[in-house]
Amino acid sequence: MQKYEVSASVRRGGEASAQARGSEIRFDGSARQDPVLPGPAELLAAAFAACALKNVERFSQILRFRYDSASIHVVAEREEHPPRIVRIRYTLRVDTDEPQQRVDLLHLNLRKYGTVYNTLAAACSVDGEIIAAGGRDCSHSFKNS
Repeated sequence: MQKYEVSASVRRGGEASAQARGSEIRFDGSARQDPVLPGPAELLAAAFAACALKNVERFSQILRFRYDSASIHVVAEREEHPPRIVRIRYTLRVDTDEPQQRVDLLHLNLRKYGTVYNTLAAACSVDGEIIAAGGRDCSHSFKNS
């Protein structure tokens, strides 16, 4: 079983940081919402984005999927009572000249083998699309509710 470790601390007033693998991530730990630093919900959305992008690179090697770059936009929707994330929506853009069938295969593998993706999909609705750029209109949507 693989383990992930993070240490975090907060100072009075809400200045917080987490340390992982020698890197520091500053975040908002205040009772309000900081106008600059991301809060826990944005960090959760960022973890989802990082998982997807890491797996684009991973599966590009496994599937020999050609791409030049990838980017993702993630929206996490929060319910108030009880406070929780109820939905994750994303748009993944991949700069590739691969055919639609291969783009769909990449998307399938991202959904099937993404650790953070699968964890969140077990707790809330996750739906999104992959858009392939590179001279073709290659967009494909997927909903996991």
